[in-house]
Amino acid sequence: MLYTPVHSLIDQSLHSRLGAETTNGDGFGVGWYDAAAAPGLFRSIEPAWNDLNLRELAGHVSSHLFFAHVRAAIGSAVQQTNCHPFRHGRWLFMHNGFIDGFAAIKRDLVLAVDESLYPEIQGTSDTEVLFYLALTFGLQDDPPGAVARAIGFVEARGRGRGVDYPFQGTLATSDGETLWAFRYSSQGDSRSLFYTRDVRTLRREYPDREILREVPDDARLVVSEPIGDLPGAWEEMPEATYAVVRPGEDQLLPFRPE
Repeated sequence: MLYTPVHSLIDQSLHSRLGAETTNGDGFGVGWYDAAAAPGLFRSIEPAWNDLNLRELAGHVSSHLFFAHVRAAIGSAVQQTNCHPFRHGRWLFMHNGFIDGFAAIKRDLVLAVDESLYPEIQGTSDTEVLFYLALTFGLQDDPPGAVARAIGFVEARGRGRGVDYPFQGTLATSDGETLWAFRYSSQGDSRSLFYTRDVRTLRREYPDREILREVPDDARLVVSEPIGDLPGAWEEMPEATYAVVRPGEDQLLPFRPE
């Protein structure tokens, strides 16, 4: 998925078609789940297309669930601790977008983070603060509700400072068994997000494609931009919705901040 298909993620890091930035060269990160207690994490400030270690890693790591992110920095420094995905225990979290007016409300947001979690914040990005807000608001017990409360808190503080549209973006989080992916913006005009159609349906439509015979029936990709060259393989996630992806079950549900 990183290198092989047409318009792969590595190609998108250089030639994004739908992103806010055409080039995403301010670092990258991959996170993956295996037999270890916590997910693996590899992040770098190198451009993804130029990192031989990433290519080596991708050729040897096997995982049933992985995250990958290419970054175009908005406001925060280009450093490893600002590269996505972010990790806490079993949880991974990444975001495509931004908190508008973050500098003005950063203090309010950080002071709302649970005291026990605050020492774990390592970087300066808005996404990491959003992650720890979601953890504070119950991510481990109720992911959709915690994300709704975190974004709602961001919107309340932002609008209190005169920011019309405080939140923009798509985000994903996982505990290694279930993936939750969200598409929402305060303005109602979010960054793009797509998911693959049912694999069994695609096999019937493209019986000669070997990759479709290699993946399991319940395989699912969720991406900012479609990859590959299979017409009709992708569905765009509607505005203000979230997806729940787990073995044997997928759901698409409305999302509203609290």
